[in-house]
Amino acid sequence: MSPTASSDPILFYDIASGPPIRPFAPNPWKTRYALNFKRANYATQWVDLSDVTATRKRLGASPVRFFSDGEPFYTLPAIEDPSAGGTVVVVGDSFDIAVYLDKKYPGDSGATNPRPRPRLFRDPATIGVYAAFNAHMDSLFTAAAPLCAQGMPFNPATAEACKAEFCRRAGAQNYDELVLRGEKRRELLRAFQTGASAEAARCFRFSSSPFVGGGEEPDYADLIVGGWLMFLSGTVPEWEEIRTWHGGLWGRLHEALEPYRGTW
Repeated sequence: MSPTASSDPILFYDIASGPPIRPFAPNPWKTRYALNFKRANYATQWVDLSDVTATRKRLGASPVRFFSDGEPFYTLPAIEDPSAGGTVVVVGDSFDIAVYLDKKYPGDSGATNPRPRPRLFRDPATIGVYAAFNAHMDSLFTAAAPLCAQGMPFNPATAEACKAEFCRRAGAQNYDELVLRGEKRRELLRAFQTGASAEAARCFRFSSSPFVGGGEEPDYADLIVGGWLMFLSGTVPEWEEIRTWHGGLWGRLHEALEPYRGTW
């Protein structure tokens, strides 16, 4: 670790789609939303899907997820902050990154911070509640991940290698086996609609606000869901149908988060 200027941007490692490059993966989207929400000074470092493992190892970011057989699952996002008190700090989990950003950019105002930055976590004492919500929503949306297989925006130059790795993890002979069609697809859509609609009813039962917390502004709970909605919007052919479920509540949240998407 070496000293650097305090004005150096945070380096945000995101998974690149195939040309044209755009963000698409759910957990990096949570971080992109959080960086923009905090008005952070950052620069995106695009990483091809085939280079994710090597990049994470180079950064020294330990895996935070594992497959059922114990094999490390190397994924992104990760951030590298060269302006953290003269040392480089690496954080390699979307939730941990959000916690780090709230500490780095506190929400209080003062002589040196006349324009307070909004807090991702409204009350630091409730971070555990947000963590539980994050795990719950990840479980809900991951169950629908097979719907995304046919829309994954692979880089044509590395697509076959990436598909082969997905097949190895899933125990499939070829990538076509991972693509749901026909009645099996409709069954999963119906099951996902049931779960997503029940969750929407619970999240928005106290308010007409587009945000989970019921306030005028989003917080990290909204960004958690928003990251998954961005993933679905770019990979699932039935997205226009999904956004109308339960009176369009998820679609309304998706639209309300548009100011925090930024550019890339």
